[in-house]
Amino acid sequence: MAERDLAAEIDDLRRMVVRLSRLVEISVTLNSTLELQPLLEFLIGSAAALLESEAASILLVDEKTQQLYFAAATGSDPGELRKIPVPLEGSIAGTVFREDRPLIINEVAGDPRHYRQVGERIHFETRTLIGVPMRMRDRRIGVIEALNKRNGPFSENDLQTLSIIASQAAVAIHNANLIEALQRAYAELGKLDKMKSDFIAIASHELRTPLGVILGYAALLKEDSDQATSEHAAAVLNSALRMRALIEDMTNMNLLRVGSAEMALSMQVLTPVADAACEELGMLIRAKGQTLQRHFPAEPLQAMTDGPKLTMALTNLLNNAMRFTPAGGTIDLGLERHGSEAWLRVSDNGVGIPADQLERVFDQFYQVENHMTRRHEGMGLGLAIVRAIARAHGGRAWAESPGPGLGATFTIALPLTG
Repeated sequence: MAERDLAAEIDDLRRMVVRLSRLVEISVTLNSTLELQPLLEFLIGSAAALLESEAASILLVDEKTQQLYFAAATGSDPGELRKIPVPLEGSIAGTVFREDRPLIINEVAGDPRHYRQVGERIHFETRTLIGVPMRMRDRRIGVIEALNKRNGPFSENDLQTLSIIASQAAVAIHNANLIEALQRAYAELGKLDKMKSDFIAIASHELRTPLGVILGYAALLKEDSDQATSEHAAAVLNSALRMRALIEDMTNMNLLRVGSAEMALSMQVLTPVADAACEELGMLIRAKGQTLQRHFPAEPLQAMTDGPKLTMALTNLLNNAMRFTPAGGTIDLGLERHGSEAWLRVSDNGVGIPADQLERVFDQFYQVENHMTRRHEGMGLGLAIVRAIARAHGGRAWAESPGPGLGATFTIALPLTG
């Protein structure tokens, strides 16, 4: 008799060790994935195995209909089960959920709470059942069940095991739902960001054409009219230049994250790229009473280049020089070879840059002047774009200045390919 008792005790201990090790395995698995459906299927498979039952299921509450629905199940067609709502009144699972307490029913057939429609739809006979509510903090979210114990009735040990699985399941479901909500939010933000980018691109493109006409006629009127008319034309020109600066900033907003993936690189001679920037701003620079000079080498310097983006970087540098150089000043655009690199340099004899600001001027939205008292327009994006475009070409960009009032030089260095 004593030997049989000892053997039974050893067998119980062995089963306990198996259950504990499986519960630990469940915990580790739950912490390694946040995909909801695989989690639910793993949980019910583990519950059915640990409780030695024919089937297990997780039912979650639908907040709108206030009914339970099968989120996952073993032993039956899960797709068919999902079509069957389970009422909170008149079902064992509903009783577990409403009363927020576990139930062990080892004679289901005679229980008036048994919701027979489920078994009839899927041709499954429920003989014994154990159910535990799933809670997340103070909120009930569903029920986990195991059906038809293979050997004997469900026990208190089964109840403890299923309660642990229910707690783990509730936390896992909550975390997975949070991740899904976060992913949806990111997707919506992505859509909004694309809409913003598309709007900025379209708006800036559509504004450029009429503004170009205004700038052209204003510049001609300023040069060819009498003094009174020329003064009015100058006012129009200055206002149009401010608007142009805003349009450039709108365009630059879309390029703040420019990287190699957005570059359309091809082998190009750099002189035409630099010329394009000069042609775009030459008339405006002259209209402001400034002189634009070009210094290009005779040899054709070639590099792997995204022409439009590099032209934009040079345009930003010329814009910056024009903005901070007084009337009568000089702006130089140079191209020269330095070892295995081509250096594109824009120099001016304008207001200059303090030594401690030479790096900061490349920061997004940074202004050397105080934003409340500054005299020069712009959002502080142009130079950030210049550096981003240079780096996307595998190059560098930096600023030099002897000091305030002594002008500045901005350089884009690009690797040569020939």
